[in-house]
Amino acid sequence: MIPRCEKSGKEGKTSTAESRHAGQTKKEIYSWWKQGQVSWEECRDTAWLCLDEVRRTKAQLELNLARDAKNNKKGFYKYISQKRKVEERVPPMMSKTGQLVTMDEEKAEVLNNFFASVFTSNLFSHTS
Repeated sequence: MIPRCEKSGKEGKTSTAESRHAGQTKKEIYSWWKQGQVSWEECRDTAWLCLDEVRRTKAQLELNLARDAKNNKKGFYKYISQKRKVEERVPPMMSKTGQLVTMDEEKAEVLNNFFASVFTSNLFSHTS
């Protein structure tokens, strides 16, 4: 979900992008820039504001979870388990013989053979 960017500037200053495009999403401002309706600086400023808003909201969420951990154990552990999930799967690949390799051990062998061939190949095998 793209955050709404309704943020005042640093130290009370308001930029033109903030005053003119307050409440717009980053995606909307980007499409306006592509159409030539706003300048690149306004698009960039809005993107930075959205990023800053996301960072502050995430920090506030984590602070609230840590503060209320004793009373809201379920929410705290749900957040922690969500952060621990890692999905780094290697897709199926083809071996030198043209067979589809799906097992993790076989994938490791294919990658090992490929990288070994890259680093051990003869540099002078190509003639000019």
